[in-house]
Amino acid sequence: MTSTAKSAAHDAKNSRAVHVLARAGFAASGIVHILIGVIAISIALGGAGGQEADQSGALAQLAAAPGGVFLLWAVTIGLAALGLWHLLSAVLDRSADSGKDRAVHIVKNGAKGLVYLALAVTAGTFAVGGSSSSSGSTTSLTASLLSTPGGVFLVVAIGIVLIAIAGYLVVKGVTRRFERDLSVPGGTAGRGVRILGTVGYIARGVAMAGVGVLFLFAAATNDPEKSSGLDGALRTIADLPAGKILLVLVGAGWIAYGVYAFFRARYTRL
Repeated sequence: MTSTAKSAAHDAKNSRAVHVLARAGFAASGIVHILIGVIAISIALGGAGGQEADQSGALAQLAAAPGGVFLLWAVTIGLAALGLWHLLSAVLDRSADSGKDRAVHIVKNGAKGLVYLALAVTAGTFAVGGSSSSSGSTTSLTASLLSTPGGVFLVVAIGIVLIAIAGYLVVKGVTRRFERDLSVPGGTAGRGVRILGTVGYIARGVAMAGVGVLFLFAAATNDPEKSSGLDGALRTIADLPAGKILLVLVGAGWIAYGVYAFFRARYTRL
């Protein structure tokens, strides 16, 4: 990157407009998590109909709400800005300059940036009147991989990586490492942030582990239908002994994370 381009990128990352939109992106993420949690609880209670308990299901709910198209465009812009901010942070942030730490920093922020941009694209699809199925996309990806030579090992690798990410999320919640991302307020608000973050990260980790396990099942059975993303993972939890109770707890945890994301929009360190 040339010095001129690098300077422009720094200016963009640190601009007030990008910071405001990135904070809006955290709030948008919070809305999506809350809606996923609500759908998960509805499934546990025997409702939700054909709604998917994932990002697509949450965005479909927004699209059906009064004024939903405006909310969808706001979510799209916020998530896109947050994705851009993470990508710029991956390249420009020098808080971790040593080799291994720098590589981890680049991979972590780069991956987050791509995930948020992908969510922004999905939200934009709904905003223009289209639709998308996260579950169907995951199944199609798994089917494509399983049909290629050696693809089963890639599916296994994806499952293992997702389970590792799930472990990281649980540890981040239990140890409250998420506080490093925030300027945690004092008093009651600070205690609330800590509780919401702890519960939310653990619940996300449990759900992510379920997604990873489904990839492993798909590889073991050579059946891509076994891998159906977050929606499939949450529905699988519901089928376990006492699974409906567990799914209610997981759904409540996703709602807790959604509320935490609103606090993060206010107190995050950019």
